[in-house]
Amino acid sequence: MANSADPQRRRLLQVAATLPLLAHVGAQAQTAPRWPAWQVLQASSLSRDGRMIDRSQDDQRTTSEGQSYALFFALVDNDQALFDRVLAWTQDNLAGGDMGARLPAWLWGRDGKGGWRVLDDNPASDSDLWLAYALLEGARLWRRPALQVIGAGMLAQVRAREIVELDGLGPMLLPGPQGFIEDDATRVNPSYLPLPLLRRFAAVDKQGPWQALARNTVALLQQTSPHGFAPDWAAWRKGAFVVDPVKGAVGGYDAIRCYAWAGMTAARDPLFRPQLQALSGPLQRLRSGGAMWEKVDTRSGQGQGEGNYGFRAALLPYLQAQGETQQVQALMASLPTAEQQRSAEPAYYTQMLTLFGRGWMEGRWRFAADGRMQPRW
Repeated sequence: MANSADPQRRRLLQVAATLPLLAHVGAQAQTAPRWPAWQVLQASSLSRDGRMIDRSQDDQRTTSEGQSYALFFALVDNDQALFDRVLAWTQDNLAGGDMGARLPAWLWGRDGKGGWRVLDDNPASDSDLWLAYALLEGARLWRRPALQVIGAGMLAQVRAREIVELDGLGPMLLPGPQGFIEDDATRVNPSYLPLPLLRRFAAVDKQGPWQALARNTVALLQQTSPHGFAPDWAAWRKGAFVVDPVKGAVGGYDAIRCYAWAGMTAARDPLFRPQLQALSGPLQRLRSGGAMWEKVDTRSGQGQGEGNYGFRAALLPYLQAQGETQQVQALMASLPTAEQQRSAEPAYYTQMLTLFGRGWMEGRWRFAADGRMQPRW
């Protein structure tokens, strides 16, 4: 594999990636479908050169998570020009110019002296999976093989740097290459493991650990969600998943994504039903007339606070997958419209959750049993 600092390789990848687009950019501008809520988030939080900005933070940060979601939504919206801008910014600023050879840093922003730079160069594996997925599916759907090269390179790095073999379990995804193995505990994040992405990787990398990782993902949820609520973090210690030694048994802003991913999993996937059964907590909570808690103690099944509208949106695919039509209608009616979001303060993460949940309900994409993205376009 070429070094990430190789300028000739970077130039070849960048030129090759844009060639198919240049021939059709005019037609794409005329025919690409518009997604109002995605346009609102772009207007408030996405820079012209493709940087997703979390304006709620003093450092005006950009995370690899934000870049990965932006790349995915550009694909959902069939917007190749935006896809390329997001990809170029991510490669140039987080990955030394070539994500095929270097996983992107998770955090970039304004430092204490007012400069703009990478603030933490440790990659985040959830973002790496979403970036690789968007690249592989962009290559397939748009017939752009240069994207396949970058995506395959990312997948190889994830295998080498972010997947470990846990004694008594098998492969598991680390949250990042550094800092998540402490003493006898290996820390994990259940929301980093969407089954549709793992299924797609298994189809394109048949010798990889992806099928076993999918099975272990459901085992993780089953062992750490005794009341049906997923934790934000957990740990593997002495042959079992246990409460995370750093964050404790809390399910909140990370875990809310577990329910969305479970609802988006294809019904034909053999793990579709076991995964939903492991995550029964929100369904029972809503059926009892309560709102989804902002934070849940996963050991007791009791929570506090009320999740914002992003929490409600994230539950839509989960509820739809279980035939909860009335609950879906009630939550849909409670969400702000795109115009209401436009007039509010930028809320990157809440709006991202809403794009996943509401975009799914609008039928803008589906995942096949083998993980292929099936866009409405």
